[in-house]
Amino acid sequence: MNFRTLDLNLLRVFDQVMAEQNLTRAAERLAMTQPAVSNALRRLREALGDDLVTRTAFGVKPTPKAEALWPEVRAALERLREAIEPRGFDPRTQEATFRLAMADATAATLLPALVQAIESTQALTNVRVLPLTTRDPRPWLERGEADFAIGYFPQAVAALEAEGGQATIHHQRLYDGHYVCVMRKGHALAEGELTLDRFCEAHHLLVSFSGRAHGFVDEALAALGRTRRVVLTVNQFFTAGRVVTGSDLLTVLPYEFLPATGFEEELAIQPIPLALQGVHVEVLWHQRHDRHPAHVWMRERIVEAGQARQRSRTPAPR
Repeated sequence: MNFRTLDLNLLRVFDQVMAEQNLTRAAERLAMTQPAVSNALRRLREALGDDLVTRTAFGVKPTPKAEALWPEVRAALERLREAIEPRGFDPRTQEATFRLAMADATAATLLPALVQAIESTQALTNVRVLPLTTRDPRPWLERGEADFAIGYFPQAVAALEAEGGQATIHHQRLYDGHYVCVMRKGHALAEGELTLDRFCEAHHLLVSFSGRAHGFVDEALAALGRTRRVVLTVNQFFTAGRVVTGSDLLTVLPYEFLPATGFEEELAIQPIPLALQGVHVEVLWHQRHDRHPAHVWMRERIVEAGQARQRSRTPAPR
């Protein structure tokens, strides 16, 4: 490939196809016809010597080379856009779409205040919430699959702080929370003190984004030489709360999330009989967006929503 003769407009097409994973939607975003997008991809494939994407029943699937190339292309296009476009951002006249990766409990806690902030300014901002499937969203942000990741990411944040100024992912604390042990009302452990022995002897339900039946509670138990029996794993906090209302399983949920379930009255709450670290909900983003005006505006709204959540928080039972 001769870079001097490469039509750089092909990279804009490639970026949108990768973002949408669908030729029709990419064509709509680019104000092009689908045949024109297909033709641009063909020319880029010939230049790069790689298929880049393969068709599927629901759109297109990128090749490994496309996956590796996309973050670099997107970062370069962002830098060009920042250099060419005016530095200001008016949310009432400029449309922007942001993808936020977060768990259902975080979304239920944070989104009401965030939507209110967007609507109150009459912003043309669109938010797309992506289901969180990992405790370490840094690869998502590196690849440009999400604009922000919001949640409790203790290991990822610790790694970022260790990297210091070398980190390509930035983070900011939104609010602090607490986890509590939850069960159905009438459960044998709902009354009286929930001791560590009784906690370990019970059967548990675990919210696990990866599907592994091992979480931070299990790590704390292992440090004490203890274990528990995890009967069921699910990938949503809402599902966990709903299941325990009709079973004898215990689960661990964010205390701030319980009012949003709609069935808080069916649940009994006990303090977790373990010394656990505090839960710190953070927002993470890639440095390529750090000074982009639209991203800065959205980040400020996210932080404001987190601060509103912190002010309205009620203490968890101890």
